[in-house]
Amino acid sequence: MSFYDKIVGHENIIAKLKKSIEMNMVNHAYIFNGEDGCGKNMVAKAFAEALLCEKGSVEGCGECHFCVQTASGNNPDLKYIVHEKTASIGVDDVRDQLVGDIQIKPYNGKYKVYIIDEAEKLTVQAQNAILKTIEEPPAYSVIIFLTNNSEMFLPTILSRCITYDFRPVRESVIMEYIIREYKIPEYEAKMCASFAQGKIGRAISLIKSDNFVRIKEEALKLLRNIHTYEIIDLVESVKNVSEFKITINDFIDIIQMWYRDVLLFKVTRDVNNLIFSDEINMIRKQASQSSYEGIENILKGCEIAKTRLKANVNFDLAIELMLLCIKEN
Repeated sequence: MSFYDKIVGHENIIAKLKKSIEMNMVNHAYIFNGEDGCGKNMVAKAFAEALLCEKGSVEGCGECHFCVQTASGNNPDLKYIVHEKTASIGVDDVRDQLVGDIQIKPYNGKYKVYIIDEAEKLTVQAQNAILKTIEEPPAYSVIIFLTNNSEMFLPTILSRCITYDFRPVRESVIMEYIIREYKIPEYEAKMCASFAQGKIGRAISLIKSDNFVRIKEEALKLLRNIHTYEIIDLVESVKNVSEFKITINDFIDIIQMWYRDVLLFKVTRDVNNLIFSDEINMIRKQASQSSYEGIENILKGCEIAKTRLKANVNFDLAIELMLLCIKEN
């Protein structure tokens, strides 16, 4: 089985990469640009497997000695640039692991591949060190930059790379994949796929996350009961929400998804497109009791809360104001 077979979406990019191998027109440097969790890491590994395949397959055969090495992370011709600092990838990192090493010819086949994850963290000095290599690359070298922000690269780096922008994967494609691979109920798959916002890696991490289950349960408990809460209950809810400070945006996103469902049902009366279709009785009740303006105010209130939290406004105050907005509307 080819490593490409495990990838969801990005068909156009994969087709171009395969074609470059088939036509013997592999570039020496690529930038894979897209949000974290979008699948660019998997495509990079699949491309590397194909380049290093002993049989010369445009997909990688998945069976030869070199493909097995790549899959297990033991192929000496596939290098991942690692760095100890969380904030940056420095010039010493790239000199030690790439600039010096790239002069050594491949151990096995035709190519030697370097993958730099979080490449937006490359310092200017590190980029300049790599630039000299890209300007006069060895014939066998392929460098793949993985980034969530290609604008951080020097223009001289950008001009020498082929850039592929990874777009969000369609929600229906993600949903079909996680139902098939993880055997979860359709309504759960729909929620994970919607919440992932086109990022397959995000959807998979949500399925596996016990913390996300707790966040969802706490959010739904709040949403079912908030209109009956007294002030003391809201204060208690703020305390409960404070457990999720690190993932507070996930909590707020669930609330926004809920009220988008309320709004959608109010407009269409259609259950089929709801994310929380298993909560239809409560969705129907809130849709009948809420005005369009009220729902819009709630959604705006959630965005304001995110902005306040990003600006380091007091956590409890930001959440309390958001909950009061929901209760009042």
